[in-house]
Amino acid sequence: MLNKRLLATFAVIAVLASGCGNFPLAGLLEGDSSGSSVKSTADTGVTTRVSAPAAIAPTPTALPANARVQFDQDEMVLVNLYERANPAVVSIANEQNSRQGLQTAGSGSGFIVSADGYIITNNHVVDQADRVDVTFADGSTMRATVVGTDRYSDLALLKVEKSDLPFVELANSDDVKVGQRVIAIGNPFGLNGTMTEGIISAKGRTLPEGDPNGTGNYSNPSILQTDAAINPGNSGGPLLDTAGRVVGVNTAIRSTGNSISGQPSNSGIGFAVPSNTVKRVIEALKSEGRVRYPYLGIQGAIRAGEATGLNLPITQGVMPLAVISGGPVEKAGLRAATIDRNGNLTVAGDVIIAFNGTPIKDYDVLIARLVETTKPGDTITLRVWRDGKELDLQVKLGERPQ
Repeated sequence: MLNKRLLATFAVIAVLASGCGNFPLAGLLEGDSSGSSVKSTADTGVTTRVSAPAAIAPTPTALPANARVQFDQDEMVLVNLYERANPAVVSIANEQNSRQGLQTAGSGSGFIVSADGYIITNNHVVDQADRVDVTFADGSTMRATVVGTDRYSDLALLKVEKSDLPFVELANSDDVKVGQRVIAIGNPFGLNGTMTEGIISAKGRTLPEGDPNGTGNYSNPSILQTDAAINPGNSGGPLLDTAGRVVGVNTAIRSTGNSISGQPSNSGIGFAVPSNTVKRVIEALKSEGRVRYPYLGIQGAIRAGEATGLNLPITQGVMPLAVISGGPVEKAGLRAATIDRNGNLTVAGDVIIAFNGTPIKDYDVLIARLVETTKPGDTITLRVWRDGKELDLQVKLGERPQ
């Protein structure tokens, strides 16, 4: 009975050991210095020598050394970029008065754009702040002055009284290509100096005015979309190209999930205000303290191809659903579509097919051309399709109501 139990025990050990390699049981129990194991059986007088398993070598690199050099160089690009750009990235605290005194109501990121202390962030990061504190990469903190804010672009310009600061350069966002590598640096969930990497996923997106949740009346055009990880706290931080230049300001994410704190979390769809918009807004905030936007007076529009039931022979262009009485396009004679009480289109309106000679395929393009190429008081030419014919309307632009 004892022998049978011992045999059963050894059988189990052998099975378990088989998952760890082809090691003979005798070799695991006994050994000699020659690298072989010796097994003696007393009742037979037979001695056997079993070879020990070969030593296991470290797993070799997946690439030969000469190919690995390129990957090391790519890593050094990112390391060098972080070392140069991170000192210009700051953490921003929105302090508001309460019954308990001054309390931190929110926080975000920002970046220094000049050695004399100008800092860019999002409007929603400093909105309703009674005091704004800026913490630099070295851990020092200063109070900042809000030079100006613009809720339409969701940008704000701050100033600290400090000189010889490290700063980053604004790129030309018109040169940005879909697929190019970009890097985000900021303070997600309060984790200062966090760097993430991705690509430009798309260009020409729009966001509602200064509101990541989408309740604004106007659209912020030419938004960059990226899959670089962006989370709450990244707002206002830079989106950089591999040369360390700012191509956009991280502003919003689209998310279906929440973090432990209940805040939206990254799902690979982030949005950044392009650097060319930043340049325009900074200049206006420095000179006037606000941004003046051109105004057409169109209220709602659809693409011609979406005007179902009207059997339009064209699919490109924008058909206004309503025009503001006394507004610029109404004065110029632009006709809106007719909609019945059930919301159905019954009579086609004018279809805007070109803006100062630039073809207009949808409303996003129309708004981008308006905001980025004109100013209040300019006279522009709208080419419209009406009843099978094309005609030009001269429109003197107004100023967008505040």
